[in-house]
Order: sequence, then C-alpha cells, then structure tokens
Amino acid sequence: MSSQKNLHLIGIGVGHSIAPVMHNYICERLQQPYAFHATEAPTLDDVSRLLKSPDFGGAVITMPYKQSVVNLLDETDELVATIGACNNVFISQDGRLIGSNTDWRGVLGSLSKADHRGAGKPALIFGAGGASRAAVYALSVHLKCPEIYVVNRDDKEVEALEQDTAEMRSVIGTRMTHITSVQQAQTLDTPYYIVGTVPDFQPQSEHEKVAFRIFDHFMASAKTPGVFLDMCFKPIETRKIQLAKKHSWATLAGRDIIGHQILEQYRVWFSPGTDAKVISADLAKEAWSILHNEARSSPGINYEVEPVNFS
Repeated sequence: MSSQKNLHLIGIGVGHSIAPVMHNYICERLQQPYAFHATEAPTLDDVSRLLKSPDFGGAVITMPYKQSVVNLLDETDELVATIGACNNVFISQDGRLIGSNTDWRGVLGSLSKADHRGAGKPALIFGAGGASRAAVYALSVHLKCPEIYVVNRDDKEVEALEQDTAEMRSVIGTRMTHITSVQQAQTLDTPYYIVGTVPDFQPQSEHEKVAFRIFDHFMASAKTPGVFLDMCFKPIETRKIQLAKKHSWATLAGRDIIGHQILEQYRVWFSPGTDAKVISADLAKEAWSILHNEARSSPGINYEVEPVNFS
C-alpha cells in the first residue's frame, strides 16, 4: 500500500465541521490510503503550503478562499470559469493542481429533492460572495429561474456578482435584481427558492437589518411557502432558518450541501480524467446516514442562537 495522502477541508473556522467523519468512512470503505482533515488556514499562504505539500491528495475549499484559491492552481475547469468560484481541488493524472466547482451540485440537489416546484419561478439569494456564484449557476442554468433577487449589505459585491454571472445567465435569460428596500420587494413576485450564502450573524448595521427585513417580507407574504436552503453549516439551525420556520417555509441546513457533492468529489480525487463511478449507491447511502448522525450529535454545530433582531 502506498503512503497516506491527505484530503482537506480548507478555510477559516472549519474546526467544527462534521465532514471528516463521513469522508474518512468513505476512504476506509474504498480501501484507499487517504485521511480527511478539517484544516484551518488563516492566510492564503497557508492554503498554498497545504496544496503544495507532498502528501496532498485533494481538497474542499470554503470561505473565504473560493475565489482567491484560483491563483494558486495550475488550471481550472470550465465550471470554475463559468461560475467564478472554486470549491474543489484535485491532482490530475500528470500531477497538476486542478480546480473545479461542486457547490452547485449541492444547491441543485438539495432544492430539487426538497420540492421541484421552484423551477421556472423567481428565486432569491441572501449574500453575494463566492458561494453565491454556485447558487446563481444552479438556479439559472439548471432550475431555469427567470429572475434572481439578491439581498446583500455591500452594493459593490452585488455589482461584482452581476458582472461575474452575466454570461451564464444570458444563456437562460435570467435577470438579476438587487433589492435594497422592503418597498422595492413589495412590487416583486415572491421567490419560491431562497438560498442563504453567508455565515450566521446577528445584524448590527442598518444595511444588515434591511437585508433581514426584505428576507422576512418575502417569507411572510408568500401565498405558498417555498424552500429556504442555508449554505451555512454553523449552527445547524441558523437565525435565517429560525425565521423561515416561523413562516412555515421548508428549510434545508448546510449539511445537505455536503452529501450531494460526494459522488463528483471522489471521482475527481480518486479517478481524475475518467467517468468512473467511484462511490456506489450503497456507499453513498451509508455516507449520508453517517453525515446526518454526525450533524445531530456534533456539539460544534448543535447550539442555540438568539432569534434575529432587525427592528
């Protein structure tokens, strides 16, 4: 057996992650000499050192490096070029570091499995950072949403998101609208899918409070409650999920994003450049079970937060 290779979840604040238990189970079942670690990387230089380590075997990239990691790679695939963000790094057969994106599979799989009725209807994204780009790709290209509303405290981030996703949205004709007030929201059709792409937080500034008021308005005014997916993993029930439940919306936690990506992640990690099905249906089912058990028992994500206050 060859020497051990290491897979990583790389980001800031990843020590709470529930992913290692599931990933290490998969590696053991596949009888592969890999170990998965949640690895803190305080700086981009730390990310670079991990990627260049001789025992590096692949990585999941999370906040805040989904865009900046691209400059550390030898190549990125068409998904990264289209989406504008990278959350998966693997080593090609000839030893190059390649970036891809599987986040969109997590968004698409989670929403579609929960309720297919949001396809072809307006959607909303809370946030405009790296994760939001994968959400736009899933909602526009795959779910054919005609309009995507964006709520975010930073106007420049929204402008960048609009520019970065203009080409992918043009294929479907998806419009993007930056919502900056409840009054503006009142003139628009209610979204059916809402995707949260930012960490959990208690709003402090007026811009942050307005964002939550808009979020609350759409959920409260919906004739038929839709589906809210929060890509944030910590805590398992975020303030936005609490608010969505208050208005009887179906809610999906960040853990669901993980499970819908594993088939593609292990294909590129263990069999890059092929169409091999590395994980069987039975192993995928076992992995999902372990993931959900870990989510229920992990003290790192199972804690209560006070309700959001946006008054």
